[in-house]
Amino acid sequence: MNKVWALLLVGLLLGLACNRRTDDAPGQDGAPDPDLQGPDLFQVVKDSGVDFTYRNGEDLDPPHLSILESLGGGLALIDYDGDGLLDIFLVGGGYFAGPDHKQIRGHPCKLYKNLGNFKFRDVTKEVGLDGLAGGQPWFYSHAAAVGDYDRDGWPDLLVTGWGRIALFRNVPDGKGGRRFVDVSADVGLDKGITWATSAAWADLDGDGFPDLYVCQYVNWSFDNNPLCAGYTSSVPRDVCPPKTFTGLPHKLYRNNGNGTFSEVSRTAKLRPTSGDPEMDKEAGKGLGVVIVDVDGDGKPDIYVANDTVDNFLYLNHSTPGKLLFEDTGLATGVARDDRGIPNGSMGTDADDYDGSGRPSIWVTNYENEMHALYRNQGAGIFLFSTASSGIAAIGQKFVGFGTAFIDIDNHGWDDIVVANGHVIRHPAATGLRQRPVLLRNLGAGRFVDITRQGGEYFRSDHIGRGLAIGDLDNDGRLDVVVSHVNEPAVVLRNEADRHNHWVGIELKGRDHRDFVGAKVVVEAGGRKFTHFAKGGGSYCSSPDRRLVFGLGDAKSIERITVAWPLGQTQEWSGKAVEIDRYWRLTEGKNEAEALYASSKPES
Repeated sequence: MNKVWALLLVGLLLGLACNRRTDDAPGQDGAPDPDLQGPDLFQVVKDSGVDFTYRNGEDLDPPHLSILESLGGGLALIDYDGDGLLDIFLVGGGYFAGPDHKQIRGHPCKLYKNLGNFKFRDVTKEVGLDGLAGGQPWFYSHAAAVGDYDRDGWPDLLVTGWGRIALFRNVPDGKGGRRFVDVSADVGLDKGITWATSAAWADLDGDGFPDLYVCQYVNWSFDNNPLCAGYTSSVPRDVCPPKTFTGLPHKLYRNNGNGTFSEVSRTAKLRPTSGDPEMDKEAGKGLGVVIVDVDGDGKPDIYVANDTVDNFLYLNHSTPGKLLFEDTGLATGVARDDRGIPNGSMGTDADDYDGSGRPSIWVTNYENEMHALYRNQGAGIFLFSTASSGIAAIGQKFVGFGTAFIDIDNHGWDDIVVANGHVIRHPAATGLRQRPVLLRNLGAGRFVDITRQGGEYFRSDHIGRGLAIGDLDNDGRLDVVVSHVNEPAVVLRNEADRHNHWVGIELKGRDHRDFVGAKVVVEAGGRKFTHFAKGGGSYCSSPDRRLVFGLGDAKSIERITVAWPLGQTQEWSGKAVEIDRYWRLTEGKNEAEALYASSKPES
């Protein structure tokens, strides 16, 4: 522990040295990056056919001002019908009914089929997602997660929210297409949830079947709904802060491999486990989760972003048939900030942003806090690197939610995108609506703010929540979809310069085994580019599961190496893998399968 706290102290000193952003600080919002020439990086697709708004029920008079209304919702990118194009599933939210407006109800969710060329069609009803089993209406929903729970080769869909979660199995529709069936009760996932937020799928015990981690938030209900004062003297009431409530224990479900799940949270050693009521009541308050192999042992680990309490890093000690984890968040340096204080954490992602070959962890936080970049130092140690990386220059006025590492123009380094928006009605120091943020990775662990180069959307304010990245037109450039609170979702088309090369990798486990935890290394142009197969990520959302490697000006690939979770390491010669297209790499198969190709980059 002395080593850990010494590293935390180093992070603090670096933060003091770099200080906070000033009005004339280089890299502040609006400072153009000379490597990003041309038009705006992202264009709002205004005629996409995606016309949907997450609604939270706050339009009552008088309003409830409940914390339930503050979370918003997310989305999932899912190729549900196997046509090679990512479809968009948007979570609906909810409202309050009954004579006292204290009956919690759900708005319908929506699925939009990708028709190509950024055109989408609402197929919600025809695929069976207009309600739950038995004709039940939707519940108040927050998040979506994609995973092939039954290993039939087709992606299934999980939706979380207030009071329950729902699992929809992807099945043939009898007419040559696909549809979804609510199997929640059949598989054992229809009970035991109080308030579920983000969720993630991954095979955690190595039996090939993806297990399920579900975050839960706090013990709010209308029976525990105190009146909280406003945050300025002129506002008598506002939404209560999360510290008003006790955190809820998260849920871990083991996939039994026979179409059912068993809840194993306690035996797997998820917190709370201390036995101290005062300590245990602070565990939980989960809002974001990402599953990735952080220590390179071939087993996917779980990182959880919690609101105002310690974040979790569960190292995986599972064996086939038995899930077992150890929370090492404090010991490894990823539970708190550089001052040793838990933050109001919402969204999270993990990837190799610094070329180390190791996954670092990124977390979005509340106002008056810095978003957290935990640089993976190896040997089980992370270093709080927000200040030393230049990210502290954006200031501390944002309330960050959905986020992702994204190589905007395929220059070979992970950039960052963040959706922001406040959670209370009348903030004292900043706006309810906030601009998103784009951070450019300069290499060598440094970022600058290039938000104004992002385009129209990035130059305006929003109440952002869920965010997912994915290549919606298979051109090798990652697009962005963002969900808001009481504002239409937006589809952002990536218009970055095309002078850089890329390669896209679609992983396929043997016999449809889950591949979360895999590590993929592409060697090209004298560099090694590393990405990781992940479960979850961002906030209440599920991104494209394919991996896009920006190669910069490299004209060819030397080698691709995949370290499969709990399995073999395979190599593919670059002579057989052409750049500027997608390839499917199958566990145990020697030949890469060519998929979609884009036009060549512009010279």
